[in-house]
Amino acid sequence: MDVKVLMIDDDEVIAQSTAEYFNMFDVKTEYVTSFEAAVDFLDKNLVSLLLLDINLGEKSGFELCKKVREQYDMPILFISARTSDDDVLIALNIGGDDYIKKPYTLSILLAKVKTILARYEKAKEAAGNAANLSSGDNNGQAGRCIVDGTVMLAEKVSLDTNTHKLMVNGEQQSLKAMEYKLLYYLLENAGRVVTKDELLKNVWEDEYIGEGTLAVHIRHIREKIEKDPKEPEIIKTIWGVGYMIDK
Repeated sequence: MDVKVLMIDDDEVIAQSTAEYFNMFDVKTEYVTSFEAAVDFLDKNLVSLLLLDINLGEKSGFELCKKVREQYDMPILFISARTSDDDVLIALNIGGDDYIKKPYTLSILLAKVKTILARYEKAKEAAGNAANLSSGDNNGQAGRCIVDGTVMLAEKVSLDTNTHKLMVNGEQQSLKAMEYKLLYYLLENAGRVVTKDELLKNVWEDEYIGEGTLAVHIRHIREKIEKDPKEPEIIKTIWGVGYMIDK
């Protein structure tokens, strides 16, 4: 089942009323009330966006966010009655894209969700078209040399831009659409520092996606291409600015 929004809140009244309101406006929404139910739902269904409460009984929305970010790249909007700056910072730093404080107005929340969904779908389409780009489109800009659609990132690490196949030590590694688009953009601009704002603007094309999501994607890519993801040699962090791949 394809679902636009999954509402995860241990308060069933809030979860149900929000889901019903969204469905009235043709935004297909389901809800669950526990950590375990959310994990099970995500395993069995396709979800475009999460509305996530922090308090989920014995487990927390923070734990769930971390688990979700290991496998999925959909936008995550935290919704909570907790208003401390620490909670907000934790939510954003672990991969949350926004933090909405309760009580919220359903109409405003729906408008924000619709905007994020529209931009996220546009970003996915752009990621699907990334393979159509070639080295001839760079017009002399910095970038890696691409031969027959293949670019070498390091010894025994290559990316085929025609098929999106990532090969590491002779074995194929899977890349999600946004991971491919992010890696390709960094390769196109190899030799210069690419700022976080530039990546958010040109890769996601979504002002609501935050630095937490970017950091998670960089980490996932490094886990696939770096000998030691904690000491990266291919994608380098320029602290306080962004990321860079050497030319």
